[in-house]
Amino acid sequence: MVEYKRKGLLAGSAVESKESQANKNIPAARTAVALVKRAKENSEEVAESKGEIVRAGPKRTSGLQAPIMHLTGHSREVTTCRFSPNGEHVASGSADSKVFLWNTYGECTNYGVLQGHKSGVLEVQWMPGGERLVTASADNAVAIWDARTGERLRRGRKHTAAVNSCCPLSWGTGDDNLFASASDDGMVYLWDARERHPVAEIDNSSLPLTSIVAAPSGNTVYTGALDNNVTAWDVRTLAPVHVLRGHSDTVMGLAISPKTGNYLLSTSLDSSVRLWDLRPYCRNPNRCERVFAGTPHGFEKNLIRPAFDRDESMAASGSVDRTLTIWNMRTGEIKYKLPGHKGCVTQVDFHPQEPIVLSGSIDKTIFLGEL
Repeated sequence: MVEYKRKGLLAGSAVESKESQANKNIPAARTAVALVKRAKENSEEVAESKGEIVRAGPKRTSGLQAPIMHLTGHSREVTTCRFSPNGEHVASGSADSKVFLWNTYGECTNYGVLQGHKSGVLEVQWMPGGERLVTASADNAVAIWDARTGERLRRGRKHTAAVNSCCPLSWGTGDDNLFASASDDGMVYLWDARERHPVAEIDNSSLPLTSIVAAPSGNTVYTGALDNNVTAWDVRTLAPVHVLRGHSDTVMGLAISPKTGNYLLSTSLDSSVRLWDLRPYCRNPNRCERVFAGTPHGFEKNLIRPAFDRDESMAASGSVDRTLTIWNMRTGEIKYKLPGHKGCVTQVDFHPQEPIVLSGSIDKTIFLGEL
């Protein structure tokens, strides 16, 4: 069920012919390419040591091998990608039903492959300790994995339709066993990795659910659905607490601010990204703090998931125009509009420690870039 191999950038099978690879059912090579190479040393110091006079270039801002790293290997659309809690690794999921594990630094080696889902992986999330992963799949299942060994620890098959989203339930408290899942069947299930069946359920079966995130305390989960709204649920009473209204079309992705948990981002088919204030005493009655523009959706209606940076000063989202857009969270101004992908950008994530942004796309590739 699970394949977990350490691989270099050039597999030994690369010298074989394409026909023999097909016969032996060997997957395509997974590689990382440094699109721009630049020395990390201050160029003025290098020039002085050589007795030359050259114009100094910009200083590097991260530990990446190059300012931009291009990761390839998935055979179908990349639907999800995330940094590990310490930023040392990246997990990516794809419509090819596989999860790839990559090193963030150096050659960005693809060191692991998690296999077991029977259909596309729609979301992957790291658990708080950084040693486990939880995945949601179109095969109606949610699974939790050991990221060190590649072993699947538990598979939940309670859902009756595609599981669009999953999230750690208590990432603020560091519990690696509790997580939640949301599905097209309209159900939210709360799971404990030590139990075979869900420990609780929230029934919203009248509407398919597209996304789910949890507050740092784990007492509240937020779901996006086809009714254009974001609903907050109390996991202790399993009842709705409040509803965030403002989008004019289906909510496709959610993200909660990592530092305080006070803000929520939502993307929608109405081509807007909204910032919501979750604090108990909010000055705005509808809780919508700001509406970000510049991220159109297309006829594909992809699940596009936004992100906050570690300081909660920037917000980001992909879009169908093949770019990654980053805004100043306080002013709403666009800070960066990053091209490079050849298809809709489905997922973005910020590095937890350095100014590095991650993006995945339906063009089957992943970019790592420093800001």
